[in-house]
Amino acid sequence: MAHHLSAKKRNRQAESKRVQNKYFARTTRNAVKKLRETTDKEAATEQYSEVVSMLDRLTKSNVIHKNKASNLKSKLAKHVNSL
Repeated sequence: MAHHLSAKKRNRQAESKRVQNKYFARTTRNAVKKLRETTDKEAATEQYSEVVSMLDRLTKSNVIHKNKASNLKSKLAKHVNSL
């Protein structure tokens, strides 16, 4: 249990960041799943750019590792190009 005011504030900040990160990560995972299920080439191309942007944002804020983002982008690009 934190006793100093600064430690209490840090706990509050960490909790709000955790909730935000969880929301953004979940939203991105859902977008990736939706893109994988897409069979239309045009729709997949549009979704791909949005998903890549989401992955890059998560990488920038250290929610996911940069290699994981790269692997996901590569696999999704293969999927879009195979349509």
